Amino acid sequence: MSQARPKPQVLTLTEAAAERLREIMENADKPIAGLKIGVKKGGCAGMEYTMDYVEEPNPSDDKVEQDGVTVFIDPSAVLFLLGTRMDYKIDKLQSGFVFENPNQVSACGCGESVELRPADLQTA
Repeated sequence: MSQARPKPQVLTLTEAAAERLREIMENADKPIAGLKIGVKKGGCAGMEYTMDYVEEPNPSDDKVEQDGVTVFIDPSAVLFLLGTRMDYKIDKLQSGFVFENPNQVSACGCGESVELRPADLQTA
């Protein structure tokens, strides 16, 4: 009898990303269960990442719990985010979340949008 392959991790967080998410959740105007990440069509490269507060979790969302924070993944984004590492970076001119996504084919020059391909589940 063959063993089922373990489910691949959709998203992982760096320590900096988890710390920033904890700060956001602690300072929110109302209690939130976590942050929801997805993708939508838009921008010059074709797709944009989305992030929204989650007050009431949707049971169909994938759930990532790491370092004391919860991130929900929109089901329609799972194949585009599979294997992604979410970081939070601060430099002299800006700060924000950065996605290191193995499914990214290209990005626009301004960095606001990306071209993504669905993950190959045979290699994931």
